[in-house]
Formats: sequence, structure tokens, C-alpha cells
Amino acid sequence: MAMRPLRFLRRGRLVEIESFHPRMTLLEWLRLEERSTGTKEGCAEGDCGACTVVLARLRRGQVVYQPVNACILLLGQVDGAEVITVEDLAEAASLHPVQAAMVDHHGSQCGFCTPGIVMSLFALSHSGKAVDRGSVTQALAGNLCRCTGYRPIVEAALSACQAPVQDRFTATLQASAQVLGALDDDTNMFSGTDAVFFAAPRSEAFLAALIERYPDATLLGGGTDVGLWITKDLRDLTQIIWLGRVNSLQQIEVQQDRLLLGAGVTLAEALPCLAEIDPDLETLMQRFGSTQIRSSGTVGGNIANGSPIGDLAPALIALGAVLELGRSGETRAIPLQDFFLAYRRQDRRPGEYVRALHIPLLSQGTHFRALKISKRYEEDISSVLAALRVTLLDGHIVDVRIAYGGMAGTPRRATHAEQALLGQPIASATTWKNAGEALPADFVPLDDHRASAKYRMQVARATLIKALAEIAGLPTENTRIHPRREREAAHG
Repeated sequence: MAMRPLRFLRRGRLVEIESFHPRMTLLEWLRLEERSTGTKEGCAEGDCGACTVVLARLRRGQVVYQPVNACILLLGQVDGAEVITVEDLAEAASLHPVQAAMVDHHGSQCGFCTPGIVMSLFALSHSGKAVDRGSVTQALAGNLCRCTGYRPIVEAALSACQAPVQDRFTATLQASAQVLGALDDDTNMFSGTDAVFFAAPRSEAFLAALIERYPDATLLGGGTDVGLWITKDLRDLTQIIWLGRVNSLQQIEVQQDRLLLGAGVTLAEALPCLAEIDPDLETLMQRFGSTQIRSSGTVGGNIANGSPIGDLAPALIALGAVLELGRSGETRAIPLQDFFLAYRRQDRRPGEYVRALHIPLLSQGTHFRALKISKRYEEDISSVLAALRVTLLDGHIVDVRIAYGGMAGTPRRATHAEQALLGQPIASATTWKNAGEALPADFVPLDDHRASAKYRMQVARATLIKALAEIAGLPTENTRIHPRREREAAHG
């Protein structure tokens, strides 16, 4: 099969790298190899945003500007993209409009976080979306500043990003699309030897062949967790197969009764599709992490990672999602709930990889709720995540699926609580109480530094009762944080 080195666009020229260590991050390459030191390292785990850069990619025929955390993005993952850093924005002596607005509104003091903030706002200015205070705060959720305070930064964003930005990237958009389209070819990328390599297959056939030949290789989705294996756990990963270039894993298809999401679809791409199913899924996805994390992280990676506190799995289990696995030209479909066997252990046979998710849409009379409880509202790991799908007929529960994350070593259904609800009136406090009292038969909760077992069980009961009360039509919406925050943002 045709093989080639790593290729990406940088400052108008094509960069080809024949050999690099598979665990090298983009930040390391920028600072140590290219000596572009404007991009900073802060947390080295994708939380602070000081390392934010922008990747321009051709997605479904459009050039998309994605802010990413360069500290946990591996160098090989920029294949086929244009890499844009803070050094690239100004033209001669003229600052970029975002940079100028940060100066005019006094949005920077020590300046360490400023490059990452500027790059997040640069991506926002090219997003094509309506910009208001809410969208600005969403765009900046992954950028921490301990000096300035966010008011002048938000004002700078509102000043610079309201109107369609006019810069050299806008002027050369068509030419960039042509170059990125040429980079997005059908060849496979492979750098290294049999012992140490980074591979980016273009087809599932080559992906399957690589997995068969290198069964111990690390399969890489977005890198939002694998990146931390390198920067925090200091793992010496020597064989990495990145799934980001496999076209058939990028599909998004809304069918008559279900949504199909390929494993390689990013969380950012999945968000609007899931939001169409239910508003709670939109809120949940916005709390997954920063814009940078959602731009990199993938649906399949979140599921295959098998974390007991992964937020997507319990929500999709409650919806009745089916997981599609692939291996050497064959596929296997299993209910998502059956994929998780034990802590970090899944029903994945040798050579198999996560291929797609089939997510049922909500039918008439069916309601969904997802409630995430965490110490911080945004960018935090769940202590408990409760998800509930209920079908009603004449005010009675005729079908129900309840799933929790954070309560056990795997995301799991609460079958005893489900049985307590079947056939019962939704508006009855006794119904809610009985379901909550059934939960100890479903879970012996985890007890760790994030939350005690007692707290988790109390929260599990409370979220279940709240979800049922909301579906029954009780006025409990004022206890939701997110709608209140939206109203506050609308009123300045």
C-alpha cells in the first residue's frame, strides 16, 4: 500500500517529517524543534489552555478552524492540517483584530495565558457562529487567567468577534481549501520502524491489517486521555495507530429512527446531533470539557476508554444505544451496556476496534433526562451521572431505562429501580420514593477521593427523583444551573 511521511501546512509551506518519536506532542515540536515559543506549557493536561493552537482542516468540504491543546495532542495528529500559532496572526506591524482588541481592552497582564486566549478567540472569530456573551464564555471555558480577570477579555472578544473577521486567513480561504484538499489524500501515513512507529491509516482495511500485525499498539482517537498517559503517567508508548484519518469512521447519519455516529466523530461534531435528540444531551456535551477538548476528543475514544466516570456511556446506555465493532472486514453489534465487563475491561475481541454507535431517537411519549453532579460545574469529572429514559402512556410508566456513571467500576443500568417504576404513575411521590429505595440493590457505590459511597448513593437517589419529578411536570427547572446561567448571560 502507498505510504508517506507526516505532512502538514505551516506558514504557507508544506512540512514533511520522515521520522519522529510517536509520543512527541505538538507543543514539544513547536517549542523545541521549530523554536516557536509563543505557545506556552502550563498544566500539560489540557486544562489551562495556555498551549492552545488552531488546526485548520477540511471537514465535509469546508475549512474548519479548531482550537486544540498542543500539550496533549500528538505531533502525528496534525497530519493533513494547517497548524496556526500566535506568531502567525499579525501581518507585518499590524496586529490581528483579536490581538488589537486584547490590547485596547486591557485583556492581558503577565501574558503567559494570553497566547492561548488569543488563539481561542481567533478560532471563535472564524467559527461562522453568532457571537454573544454566552458563546464567548463557552469559547473561553478552557482558558484560565489568574491575573486579569475575565471581564476585559470577554469585552475584547465581543469587540473583535461580533462581525465577520477580515484577515489574511479569510482572504486566502479558497486557496487554503485547495491545499488542504490535496493533503487529504488516500495514502497511509507511517513513520518509524516495526518496533517504534506512529501510523495513520486511511482505510479500515489497512487499520485492521495494522492491528493484526501490531496487537499491542495503542489505538488513538482524540488523545484527550492518551495524551495524559504520556505527560502525566510518563508512559513510553512506542507503537501508536491513530484513527483520525479513516474516512469510514467519520460518518454522521440521521436515519428514520436513530442517529449513526462513527467512532472518529469528534465530540464537537457530535454535540449538535445529540442536542437534536434532547436538550439535556446538549448541556451534558457542553460540560464534557473545553472547546479544545471537544475539538479533539472522539465519540469512539470516549467509549473505548472504558472509564467508569465517562459521561457519554451512561447517557447512551439509557437511550438504548448499540455499539458496532469492526475487525478485518467483519462487524459485530452489541448493546452498549454489554460492552463494559469490569473496570477498564470491555467486550472487545482481539483485533476489534470501536467502529460506530447507533443511537435510537426519542419516540412520541418518551422522555429523557441526564443529570451530572461534579465539584465544578464545567470541566470536571463526574461524581455521579444519572441518565433516564421513560415512556409514558396515560400517565403511567410503560418503559424505562436508567443508567449511572460513577457508581461502580463500569457505567451500568439500575435494573431494580427500573422494575420499581414499571407500571407506576409518574406523578406519584410514592413511585419516586420506591425507585430511589431500590437503588442499593443495583449498586455498591465507589468510595474514593472524588466522593464517598454514602454521598454517591444520596446523589443517585436525588437525581432519579428530580428527573422523575421533571418528567411528571413539576416546576423543578429553577434548580437547573445551566438555564439560569444562560439567562444571566443574556442580561449581561
